[in-house]
Amino acid sequence: MTEILVLYYSRHGATAELARHVVRGVESVAGASARLRTVPPVSPVSEATEPPVPESGPPYATHEDLRECGGLVLGSPTRFGNMAAPLKYFLDGTSALWLNGALDRKPAGVFTSTSSMHGGQESTLLTMMLPLLHHGMYIVGLPFTAEAMNRTRTGGTPYGASHLAASKGDVRLSDDERELAQLLGRRVADVAVAVARERPR
Repeated sequence: MTEILVLYYSRHGATAELARHVVRGVESVAGASARLRTVPPVSPVSEATEPPVPESGPPYATHEDLRECGGLVLGSPTRFGNMAAPLKYFLDGTSALWLNGALDRKPAGVFTSTSSMHGGQESTLLTMMLPLLHHGMYIVGLPFTAEAMNRTRTGGTPYGASHLAASKGDVRLSDDERELAQLLGRRVADVAVAVARERPR
């Protein structure tokens, strides 16, 4: 079984909802399973204040989760056209994995949520790809052959799945956003299963 790590940070729940649909897509692929993880918020004080285990929701990610996964789907809300600080902080600490090539030739995809139509979805997705490329990962996007890509009036880009929460912070995804998030999970899982088959045992 090839395990796909779905790793995200969510402040108000919209990115978490996208993550759940990515998981559904991963688990629709024969030979693939999903491991859902999050990261803690970054504390403004120098002493650690977060408990080692979250009160609710998925566990916090560890570097071991990255090492063990056969693929990765990374999600973050948009912060001024970039990923949120907690997710970047986690990725900034993965130098040892980079030195060991632990993520090399594993597939990866990205997803995001914004509060406005032009709030930086595409720039966030693109900048989220940069550390993954440095790790040697294969980047998987969404094709325009997907009907939902041509129908959507909210989220959905060729760079990855997305959600338009609007100013009210609506967590509910549109039908097209759900379909594209699941498609992203399926595509990353398909590639991961194929890569795992080709690797020498």
